[in-house]
Amino acid sequence: MKKDIFITTPYITLGQLLKEENIVESGGKAKWYLKENMVYLNDEPENRRGKKLYKGDTVSIPDVGMFFIKTK
Repeated sequence: MKKDIFITTPYITLGQLLKEENIVESGGKAKWYLKENMVYLNDEPENRRGKKLYKGDTVSIPDVGMFFIKTK
């Protein structure tokens, strides 16, 4: 699945993205999820839930999908 994520702020955190896309239920679960699953930010492994995602960033989660950060 490929999906565009539209933000109205300068950035969104990786944990917020996981919550908004219903991959996890809370920030605490995001921390666990990132330890247990591979998540790639711009084709590089990323495991920090507080990592800021900006316009143009791509998040890829195997078996879940790709998310493209865009502004409205």
